[in-house]
Amino acid sequence: SDQGVEFQSHIDGTRHKLTPEDVVAIQRDLEADIIMPLDECLHYPVSRAQADIAMKRTIDWARRSKEAHKKIKEYGLPDTNDGRPLDLVRLRSPQVARGKRTTSDGLLFGIVQGATYEDLRAVCAQELTEIGFDGYAVGGVSVGEPKDLSYNIAAITAHALPKDKPRYLMGVGMPQDIIEAVEAGYDMFDCVVPTRYGRNGTAFTSCGKLTVRNAAFAQDFRPLDPDCSCYACTNFSRAYLRHLFNAEEILGIRLLSLHNVHFFLKMMEGVRKAIAEDRFVEFKKEFLNRYNSGSLF
Repeated sequence: SDQGVEFQSHIDGTRHKLTPEDVVAIQRDLEADIIMPLDECLHYPVSRAQADIAMKRTIDWARRSKEAHKKIKEYGLPDTNDGRPLDLVRLRSPQVARGKRTTSDGLLFGIVQGATYEDLRAVCAQELTEIGFDGYAVGGVSVGEPKDLSYNIAAITAHALPKDKPRYLMGVGMPQDIIEAVEAGYDMFDCVVPTRYGRNGTAFTSCGKLTVRNAAFAQDFRPLDPDCSCYACTNFSRAYLRHLFNAEEILGIRLLSLHNVHFFLKMMEGVRKAIAEDRFVEFKKEFLNRYNSGSLF
């Protein structure tokens, strides 16, 4: 509803209501560096009418989140919209419960919604910019829409946001998608891709994805990626990693997850270096050509 979101526990069936004010207070209690407000992210496809309602609700929640964040910085704990004080039992930090500030106030980001409707995205971006946030996130992308539509919406929304604030594309995590989004003007990303793929036996390499469970790697004693310096690549072969997965040893999951996180960190290091050297276009072409080549396999 407009007041917030109600969840039912999968453990004991109890119901829990979260308002935008609660969400900010909980993240503040956790001393989060970046605080994300409550927003409504819709699936694809969705009607324009539904997208419009969700966008307006997201803007309202963003405004309430900004006020709650301000109150916490000044007084310690805000009140919810109905005047009910926040539940101190749920706020674990003694400093916050006593109304004291901790080491960091946290940066509050606004989240742009609007589904695949360009005009709604533009309105949402403008409204959030007028409210004013430390950074701006774009949500509701990569929720099932075609790639070209996803890229188009992401690019249009990025250009509608302030150039002097961080721009964060939520839920985008495939290497080629991140590279495209960087070119569109995004600075930050988050996704479950590195560890989810790692848990399922797939490694990201400089020449594309490698599914180590495959029988083709049973006698392959090369590292996952000869150009990678992570612990998995410098100590274990593809054949051994395949054995770990087939034997259902948790070490295999850990090693591939570690490798994938390392791969993404190195990729972003290369992105930052290319931007600093004013050669991102060349970097993008080289990276994608090699990534799509499959030459390591």
